[in-house]
Amino acid sequence: QVQLVESGGGLVQPGGSLRLSCAASGSIFSILAMIWYRQAPGKQRELVAEITSGGSTNYADSVKGRFTISRDNAKNTVFLQMNSLKPEDTAVYYCNQRFVSGSYWGQGTQVTVSS
Repeated sequence: QVQLVESGGGLVQPGGSLRLSCAASGSIFSILAMIWYRQAPGKQRELVAEITSGGSTNYADSVKGRFTISRDNAKNTVFLQMNSLKPEDTAVYYCNQRFVSGSYWGQGTQVTVSS
């Protein structure tokens, strides 16, 4: 079993920055990808950014140039650096880590961008 713990959400003004973290613990073997999703009220969950085991990254068009996904393999942690935040980035952000053994989700962390 794998447990994911997210942190780093909060309230920030437009133009500000936040850094989300997602740490995995438990039976961790052969990770395939680490992914951040978000879900705004009344909307479907959408992929924000992903990083594969080989280090390739992919971003939603809406966050390209503003968000950066990275990882610390030694600590089994994935990060999402979010800069130039906009009110439309407001959502619950979820971490998803995919292993050979299965796919696991974090509990979600609220990000609110408002003046």
